[in-house]
Amino acid sequence: MHITVRYFAGQRDITKHQSEQLEVAVGSTLAAVWQLLEERYPGLAPFRGRVLYAQNARFVPAETALNDGDTVAFIPPVSGGTFRPFVVTTQPLDPAPLVAHVSASNVGAIVTFAGTARDHFGDRATARLEYEAYVEMAEQVLSDIAAEATTRFGLVNVAIHHRIGILEIGDTAVLVVVASAHRGPALEATGWIMDRIKEIAPIWKKEHWADGDQEWIGHEKDR
Repeated sequence: MHITVRYFAGQRDITKHQSEQLEVAVGSTLAAVWQLLEERYPGLAPFRGRVLYAQNARFVPAETALNDGDTVAFIPPVSGGTFRPFVVTTQPLDPAPLVAHVSASNVGAIVTFAGTARDHFGDRATARLEYEAYVEMAEQVLSDIAAEATTRFGLVNVAIHHRIGILEIGDTAVLVVVASAHRGPALEATGWIMDRIKEIAPIWKKEHWADGDQEWIGHEKDR
């Protein structure tokens, strides 16, 4: 079958192509195509382990099987650097890179939890939220929580991103993506991780109430 491979940034300089057609075996995976490309273009080797896999403009796991006519890309690090699994950022959150990061051939379940800004807290109407964090410490705490969860629940991989700054109603505040061999541990671990984030991560939430008042909520459990 035939696929189209697109190249970007440094990959384009190495391959001397913006895109090219490849003939691959039926059932080939993205991981297999990347191995083929490394053999054809040895200069791509430094990108190994530093790319995200895309099929028809969507992030997918490396072991995704391809179809005839697919367009694939191996997304190199963007200006912010390589993918980091534990991030506190002012930028909007996207679950796709986290899912791609935790995916592996021994994973049978991936649970994605997105905590979003809702329009009320308890019995009060909310206009927007504001998050503040001790960023360097918070990222290390997220990593520590993930490590503990991995041991406690026998997980394969975890990624956690948390947003800070002003969030409008409906914006995603936190993403927790958990991969395991079976769904039970992944589901249980996701809830445990969120509880631990609320308990110990140095991230604080301010409610901007609809009536104009403001209040720091901290790590209290949702009312």
